[in-house]
Amino acid sequence: MDAVKRALDRWVKLWNTYDLNMVEELFLTDDRVTYFSSEKRGLIKGYEALMQHHRGFGFVEGGKDTGNRLWLEDVETQGFGPVSVVKADWLFRRRGSDRDQRGPVTIVYVDEGGGPRIAHAQFSNY
Repeated sequence: MDAVKRALDRWVKLWNTYDLNMVEELFLTDDRVTYFSSEKRGLIKGYEALMQHHRGFGFVEGGKDTGNRLWLEDVETQGFGPVSVVKADWLFRRRGSDRDQRGPVTIVYVDEGGGPRIAHAQFSNY
């Protein structure tokens, strides 16, 4: 579970740095990866679509300082052999705002021998 915790911490860092380069190290990089956004309707399927989705949120190679902040609360992780399921609440605060967005997130990690990678993520809003 320590490897999943480190991978999850890196995913939070991805959202706080907007570093598009981190997507490749955190997610499966083939057509199996899937993602439901809390901001856009429909299933995002495949690595190229996932990259385009992150670009659409302003992620860039090398990252940038947006002043936005994402963090997780009430994190629970359950292991199923090479698969781990993380359940948590995500919180997001935009620069200059005093209001947090919040919702549930489920992230499915798989370890095919190179450490845990995200195979699926699903976000929603409260």
